[in-house]
Amino acid sequence: MLVFFAFVNAKFADFSGEGITNRSFINSKKMETATFASGCFWCGEAIFENLAGVEKVTSGYSGGTVKNPSYKEVVTGSTGHAEAFQVTYDPDIIGYNELLEVFWSTHDPTTLNRQGADVGTQYRSAIYYHDENQKQLAEKYKKALDESGAFPNPIVTEIVPMTEFYPAEDYHQDYYALNLSQPYCRIVIAPKLEKFKKVFKDKLKKDLAN
Repeated sequence: MLVFFAFVNAKFADFSGEGITNRSFINSKKMETATFASGCFWCGEAIFENLAGVEKVTSGYSGGTVKNPSYKEVVTGSTGHAEAFQVTYDPDIIGYNELLEVFWSTHDPTTLNRQGADVGTQYRSAIYYHDENQKQLAEKYKKALDESGAFPNPIVTEIVPMTEFYPAEDYHQDYYALNLSQPYCRIVIAPKLEKFKKVFKDKLKKDLAN
């Protein structure tokens, strides 16, 4: 997995500056929002909250048809929601293109409605864009990754407009940090997080980079 992270990371370096603004708003003083789904939201939250420039990561539900769904409803796959996470970040420190790089490097975007042992539409790969620039960047990078052969199979990540995001129940927030001894955290999240930190060392918060 570490080699895979490094390979995709290198592919991003080939085209990260081509044609579209890498940061949503240069010299912006306000925080911006990005929303992703990459399987279990515990993993996404644990990874993205380590990035410099990220102020907050909230686990929740996006892309469904039921208002204010509960976790018990979402995991049945009947509400249409994906387990998603919303990232509040400073575009003067980290650009949306860099968030995309981490997103596509830390899960398998080629498996439809599945991440490892987690199977169902609630575990689909998705980008919920908040503006036209995010849409263009996501579509550009998806196309470039497919054409580069970074993945052995086509990317199935859906790129759709952001509509509603419902924060998950309190016990899902900061799940990894608060449940380090849980089997899922030890067996699934911890190894992925360790490899992520090695590959993206230059993007980590200062207290985590050493």
